[in-house]
Amino acid sequence: MPVVSDPRVIAAMQAVPRHCFVPTNYLDQAYNDHPLPIGYGQTISQPSLVAMMTEMLDLQPGERVLEIGTGSGYQAAILREITDQVYTIEIIPELAGTARRLFEALGYGDIHTLRGDGYYGWWEYAPFDAIIVTAAPDHVPAPLVAQLSPNGGRMVIPVGPPGGYQSLWLIERHGEDVTMQRLFDVLFVPFTRE
Repeated sequence: MPVVSDPRVIAAMQAVPRHCFVPTNYLDQAYNDHPLPIGYGQTISQPSLVAMMTEMLDLQPGERVLEIGTGSGYQAAILREITDQVYTIEIIPELAGTARRLFEALGYGDIHTLRGDGYYGWWEYAPFDAIIVTAAPDHVPAPLVAQLSPNGGRMVIPVGPPGGYQSLWLIERHGEDVTMQRLFDVLFVPFTRE
């Protein structure tokens, strides 16, 4: 796996208090480099993978980014440290509500949150300069590709069978041309649908 070198990503990782996004019974492991359960069959990804996926987005200040799978809210907070246009969708109502309250408490209240099926993205605010997916579907959702900016929109997404290893992909859109680059193997929770 690549080493993170983008100073903006490193600064974002240092700025966001990961322990605030971890259940209290795992606080002693909040900064260890492994995933942790957050309830409802979901996890908070290990910090190194969050940093790598964020760097792969090549997100610039002022760009609009969509996250599919809010979970604990940690990844969205990292993105908010880089740009002020963060949109995030979570299908599990309890996680969506907890993340929204946490954003308010930590000063990230301007993150746009939606409780819904992330497969369809968020057409109201498309196109997005970047999309990050933090759960693994068994194929790339066509609505997400369609919501990428045609001016170099980027998506980082794990794709593969539930319960097994998946491949992390970088997808880029230039006009009607879409390119896909396989990066490395990962292990994510399955993509949940309505």
